[in-house]
Amino acid sequence: MSQSLILASGSAVRQKLLADAGLVFTAEDSRVDEDEIKAGFADGEDDPEAATDALALKLAEAKALAVSAKHGDALVIGADQILSCEGKRYDKPKSMEEARTNLLAFRGRPHILHSGLVLVQDGKTVWNLTARATLTMRAFSESFLDEYLGKAGERVMKSVGCYQLEGPGVQLFERIEGDYFAILGLPMLPLLDELRRRGAVTT
Repeated sequence: MSQSLILASGSAVRQKLLADAGLVFTAEDSRVDEDEIKAGFADGEDDPEAATDALALKLAEAKALAVSAKHGDALVIGADQILSCEGKRYDKPKSMEEARTNLLAFRGRPHILHSGLVLVQDGKTVWNLTARATLTMRAFSESFLDEYLGKAGERVMKSVGCYQLEGPGVQLFERIEGDYFAILGLPMLPLLDELRRRGAVTT
């Protein structure tokens, strides 16, 4: 198995998922301007959720293409995730106050995590996938929210939803529908299946 595998991401969570699965890979942050891509993308008034799927895929592809341009025939994994709640898209919070505001907006409502995943080789997309997970937050009290933010600290700013399910963030929820790995931002099972099909990992 000579084909090199690169994750086009600086995400510690995505790197851990691949490493825990036993994959041999390197990771490289693409440094693409996500805000520029988002600004030039249509809102999709007729079907905003489908438009958000497409945006997540476009961001994932942009990251993988940027890294592929520097690494010849390596197989490059690109991934991105966007959160939408009642048709509005949310980015990672830039402050603890913004995180608190966002969590209050999500409280008692379902939100959707849209994941885009691509494989790029020689500057061309050779495979892609979109996945959704729907998570419903419970109607928690503001005192609980303050306690949660105090415990979680600035880690909440590393997640578009202001939570890590593997930590105290799980207490925010009353229902979760969708693949666990997609919630973490990297749908592992279809990715591994495609990597096996391509001979990039042992079958």
